[in-house]
Amino acid sequence: MGDRRWASAAFLLLISLTSRLFAQESVPWHDPSPHSIQFVTVDENVRLEVLDWGGTGRPLVLLAGLGDTAHVFDDFAPKLTSDYHVYGITRRGYGASSAPNSGYSADRLGNDVLEVLDTLKIDRPVLVGHSIAGEELSSVGTRHPERIAGLIYLDAAYAYAYYDRSHGDFLIDLQELQKKLDLLQPGKGPSDLEDLTQKLLHEDLPGFESDLRGLQEDLESPPVPFPPPRAEDLTNFAAFHAWVLRVRGLNYPEAELRLTFEPKSDGSVSLSRFRYPSHVPSAILLGEQKYTDISVPVLSIYAVPHGLGPFADYAPTMRAAYEARDIASTEAQAKAFETGVRSAHVVRIPHANHLIFLSNEADVLREMRAFLTGLH
Repeated sequence: MGDRRWASAAFLLLISLTSRLFAQESVPWHDPSPHSIQFVTVDENVRLEVLDWGGTGRPLVLLAGLGDTAHVFDDFAPKLTSDYHVYGITRRGYGASSAPNSGYSADRLGNDVLEVLDTLKIDRPVLVGHSIAGEELSSVGTRHPERIAGLIYLDAAYAYAYYDRSHGDFLIDLQELQKKLDLLQPGKGPSDLEDLTQKLLHEDLPGFESDLRGLQEDLESPPVPFPPPRAEDLTNFAAFHAWVLRVRGLNYPEAELRLTFEPKSDGSVSLSRFRYPSHVPSAILLGEQKYTDISVPVLSIYAVPHGLGPFADYAPTMRAAYEARDIASTEAQAKAFETGVRSAHVVRIPHANHLIFLSNEADVLREMRAFLTGLH
């Protein structure tokens, strides 16, 4: 299907299914990243955690992918503070931010970002988003282009950020189809159903059939298996962090790992329980919207194909099949974005991880700086 909306969550789920507990730590841990933390009210009874790494110059606002908090940028953000003032927002539902039962549509999440900008008086920042944060970038960039100087998509410009009808998207098309089918019920739609039925027959249903075939191909393609962590890899968070680096090739911030799992009363951590409420990821996915009109300056960096890290060496045949499928789907979306968003500069980094700012930090920083230098 070509998008990465499940990548981070699937990574953490695979870990949880193969792991047990971290041992209780004898020395309290603190986040070493040089940021301050404040909370901004964005809606009734909803406060968002905002990290501020400081710096001078143009403001940059970092937005995390599905399942992550702003702390996922703990190591990346300080690399930018010599030239920019860098912030990070933890979206509602995650980390220390409020987790209400509703308010997870793409435009509502985009409004949350705008509320933070207003409260902190952040003037025309560049929004930088990873993965699902692409929808917040596109929501703000489409509806309020005057509020921002540019957008940077870090493996984030998939269908939830830019919808291309020729390829469609299963979740977005499913929502739209369900609404139209409801109108066919007696008393719920227009008195004359001819236009609706013609559109369903000639546009919506054929398009959704294509979506289903893509979904079927994904379901029939087995994932490349993870080698499970050993007991010594789970001794504590530091050991687990080292395992992630060794197997995934990612220097995942330890603070983010700690914010992902719910600790037990004795201080140990159960990897079978995530710290965010179970309704949040599905609510965000079901809140995706169509965005097609993005006119602000854009940098979009894609991983093509997506690298699987050192662990993929355990299954070279499956890795090759995965990469072939991934190149086809990701490149199709990259080309659609490149063609449809005329203000976009599109960069492809081969074999980068979906967490591209961790796996290919130097490449991402180089491309970001070149783009930001060219902005007015």
